Amino acid sequence: MRRWNGWGDDAQDFPLKAKGLEFLGEKLGGKGTILPDASLADVTIKVPPSRLPAHPLVSQDVELRIRHARGESFPDWVAKHSGEFGYFPDGVALPKTGEQVREVLTWAYDHGFTVIIYGGGTSVAGHINVPASDKPVLTLSLEKMDQLLDLNTQSNVATFGAGTPGPRVESQLKEQGYVLGHFPQSWELSTVGGWVASRSSGQQSLRYGRIEQMFAGCTMETPRGQLVIKDIPASSAGPDLREVVMGSEGRIGAITEVKVRVTPLPEHESFHVGFVPDWESGLKMVRELAQGKVQLSLMRLSNADETESHLSLGGDHPLFKAYDRFLSFKKCRNGDRCMFTFGVTGSKRQARFALAEAKLAIDHAGGTYIASSFMGGIWEHSRFRSPYFRNGLWEHGYSVDTFETCINWDKVNACMNAMEQAIKDASDGQPVQVFSHLSHMYGQGCSIYTTYIFKNSDNYAALLTRWQKYKQAAGDAIAQAGGTASHQHGIGRDHAPWLNVEKGAEGMALLHSIVNHFDPKQQLNPGCLLIDES
Repeated sequence: MRRWNGWGDDAQDFPLKAKGLEFLGEKLGGKGTILPDASLADVTIKVPPSRLPAHPLVSQDVELRIRHARGESFPDWVAKHSGEFGYFPDGVALPKTGEQVREVLTWAYDHGFTVIIYGGGTSVAGHINVPASDKPVLTLSLEKMDQLLDLNTQSNVATFGAGTPGPRVESQLKEQGYVLGHFPQSWELSTVGGWVASRSSGQQSLRYGRIEQMFAGCTMETPRGQLVIKDIPASSAGPDLREVVMGSEGRIGAITEVKVRVTPLPEHESFHVGFVPDWESGLKMVRELAQGKVQLSLMRLSNADETESHLSLGGDHPLFKAYDRFLSFKKCRNGDRCMFTFGVTGSKRQARFALAEAKLAIDHAGGTYIASSFMGGIWEHSRFRSPYFRNGLWEHGYSVDTFETCINWDKVNACMNAMEQAIKDASDGQPVQVFSHLSHMYGQGCSIYTTYIFKNSDNYAALLTRWQKYKQAAGDAIAQAGGTASHQHGIGRDHAPWLNVEKGAEGMALLHSIVNHFDPKQQLNPGCLLIDES
């Protein structure tokens, strides 16, 4: 069953190993405070009576309202573990068809209710949080709309209900011999409609593309009526209306059906690891691979701190010690070496060529390819388990969070260094373990993904205040460096303060006009994406 106050299925876990605990103790000066967790019963008694009138498609069940009140951001984590949620939806609608979505949305809009559009509940940017409101708040969940509705095998276009989560997308396609290939870290729970609404990117975007390349069309229910975007391969007929829907984050309507471009299942797929002796050689290597359009499906370059952290937190398997000795002999020494993780996907012939090109690039960078499948297999096994790591850290008094951006190649170093330094400077002398990797490589630039681990404060209020300082510092550093406010997590409420830096005055005015057109009463997800509602 899905955890009510943590990531994922409660049957799954990702505990810290002894070597990892020792590593964190050395880096962070011992354990943090193990804060008391509120129980579901504790939270239940805080849920006020619903302000909504009865509706056959809307549940006022207390536990359902709790489970739909928050997402997966760090403030959400604090709220769920402390029991201080703030606000709860007055009810949760669980429609199964587009017609039912239209019925519920019309009912709520006509009665002046605030409506929160809910997909898989995996937002890490505050998209689905219930705002303070003197009006009833309805969460409109699309989770029952989880089926493959159509598959056009001549055009390779599949139509899904917007609430279909990643595993169901791929399992239903696999039965027909196809793959979508959109694998965000939240893949276990996030939905195809949410991917579109937040402009998501998957781990293998190098082969399959971001959601922008996959998204062919959709049906959306809005307060002004139904918006249908046809799945035409390409068009010069004015601005592309898909761009209005992508990244709209529930502000203009509820996506009910999504058409996506799918691909026949690959003949071969494997994941590999190599090491380069230092950051600069690795940076040059991945840039040249991306700009040379080598047909890898995934590239990820960890900086030295992330490399050390991952190998230490991964445990004390004997092969790790053997690799350490081997890499030191090959002049890839601990403290400087950087791990390069990559995937090859396609026909066997394509995979052989791509793997050969990657090996050659590693060699030219002065690095070492790990011929064993052990480390690539570890990455593949853990690729969707990393969110569970927060649960394991929490049990020992540690917290973890991440942030990300995307920027041109010539600014990568300055931006990454500024991001990491901003977190260190905001720590007020308290130890914090910060590390980064590059992923989602483009000819023009790449994304930077930064993780930071720190000891818990003595109480929840102090912990949240500390995180807020980190968030402000990181957001400011990204904006000053010229990076995007979000490469793959969307804007929500947490990133909204920096959106205007990227879009400019006229761009923000255009976004407001689009929202005002579809939602003139400002009842859909108010405060998300756009701060100023005027």
